[in-house]
Amino acid sequence: MAENDTVAAAAAEEAKKNADFAANQAKSGADQAANFAKGAADRMRDAGAQAQTVFQDRVVEPAKRAGEAIRQGGQKIAENNQQIGVKMIDQAEQNTHEAFAAMRKAASAKDLSEVMQVQGEYLREQSQRSMTQAREIGELIVSFGRNAVGAMRGGTDMGSDRKGGE
Repeated sequence: MAENDTVAAAAAEEAKKNADFAANQAKSGADQAANFAKGAADRMRDAGAQAQTVFQDRVVEPAKRAGEAIRQGGQKIAENNQQIGVKMIDQAEQNTHEAFAAMRKAASAKDLSEVMQVQGEYLREQSQRSMTQAREIGELIVSFGRNAVGAMRGGTDMGSDRKGGE
């Protein structure tokens, strides 16, 4: 019976070694799976953060800049319209002043030929004045257009008076 006990003890010892080996293998496999899962989760988290950064840089920030440019453009348009309005009022005031001056001159004329001469001078001067005033308004509009295009391109007022190429 002592021999049977020794064999049984040896078999139990061998079974314990095999069980320990299997447990260590299972633990090692579980550790590897956990490390792989942790690494995959870390990579996914990093990829998500990178995607968020790219989205922020390539979509959100340009959209914010575009919105700000549109807001500033609208503000500039309002200012430009105000300048044009003031310029047109100044021109109308000048035209009215010149018309009344011509009427005074015609009223003090001695005969019909002098009235006709005053009227002819007024019409010539008014024609010149109208062309000059239209050119001034046109130049303001062109200037505002250049500023708007420069702002949309991300620059500032181009400021170039290109004479030959337009």
